[in-house]
Amino acid sequence: MFCALVAAVLLPVAAAGQAQAVGYRYWSFWERDGDRWTYATEGPSTARPLDGDVQGFRFAVSEDSQDAAKPRGTADFAAICAGTPAREGSKRVALVLDFGTHEDAPAGETPPAPRTACARVPADATTAEALAAVAGPLRYDTNALLCAISGYPKRGCGEQVTTEKDSAKGTGSTRSTESTKDAAQEKDESGSGPSLGLLAGGAAVLALGAAAVWQARRRGNA
Repeated sequence: MFCALVAAVLLPVAAAGQAQAVGYRYWSFWERDGDRWTYATEGPSTARPLDGDVQGFRFAVSEDSQDAAKPRGTADFAAICAGTPAREGSKRVALVLDFGTHEDAPAGETPPAPRTACARVPADATTAEALAAVAGPLRYDTNALLCAISGYPKRGCGEQVTTEKDSAKGTGSTRSTESTKDAAQEKDESGSGPSLGLLAGGAAVLALGAAAVWQARRRGNA
């Protein structure tokens, strides 16, 4: 009975907490197919876009390619490359660069605003070369994985991140464990309200106290 009382109080608190999942923080690479984005089937270092193609990059925490966040904003070649006329012997590639949200940013970093760019490069250039022409500096790891565009982020490269989804609100939003921990510490230090851990601890104390009183009354009536 004692265990049942504790569980009865703690289980609702746990259910209202955070559902965890493991993802990766990285730049995903996309290609524009008509009016929609499709996840690229090869990397930017081998892809060779044609004149008039639109390609995108999005920085986010994703569990896999099916879960990956798509680039946001304008994705129209005519609009992006309006000021870049065609030139013989070269091609124009429209690039959509989405640096992601604060929730997906590494600790201590702020994502730049999303932007677009029109790269004029040699006809045989790869996407990586087009990207380097308009969005440097780029950073790669030893396995040629794209780690940073325009210097963002300053550190890290495809690192594994534990994300938390707010099951109580049902929003489906995610944030890294590191970011959640920092936010909880700031809230406790500012005195603006109790953290979830503090509420759970208080619930446990109440449950233990209620169980103790119940057992004492039972022995007294025996």
